[in-house]
Amino acid sequence: MARLPFSTGAHPRVLALSTFRDASPEDQIAVETLVGRALAGRFAVVVRRLDGRPVVIENEPHLRDGTPMPTLYWLVDAEVRDAVSRLEGAGGVHRFEAMVDPDELAAAHGRYAARRGEATVLVEATAPSGGVGGTRTGVKCLHAHLANYLASGDDPVGALVASAIDVPPTRRERVRD
Repeated sequence: MARLPFSTGAHPRVLALSTFRDASPEDQIAVETLVGRALAGRFAVVVRRLDGRPVVIENEPHLRDGTPMPTLYWLVDAEVRDAVSRLEGAGGVHRFEAMVDPDELAAAHGRYAARRGEATVLVEATAPSGGVGGTRTGVKCLHAHLANYLASGDDPVGALVASAIDVPPTRRERVRD
């Protein structure tokens, strides 16, 4: 297998653009149908139901126009999204935040921001900030925490949300080489 030559001084973020596997045309249609509009940035499906339907997408950290996109993982499955919305409507954001150790939550925000930073290719543009869902502290959106948990397996709030609803069996997909 031939190796591509590159300078050892190359910035690792420059390589991310060439190694990100965009959503297939079929996935683009499926996701746009689920969210009800075309997406303004590159994305790929990172979590699927066992039958192949998208559950979570990974967004590039900047939209096509360079606008920062703080939400790295986005929950797109309609049934799961609706179940999480019901939890949020019943006070779930405050309830789940109170159930999680603040240090564990801060660590989850840090890991999320680090993963988003590693995925950033527009290093000259304004960087997205914050942790899960763009917030720096606490819990802003249970959907974002569940998406992070399903994609990475390391979000304490997402784990609680997953245990509180009926998440279908899923599989993770690699979208970066």
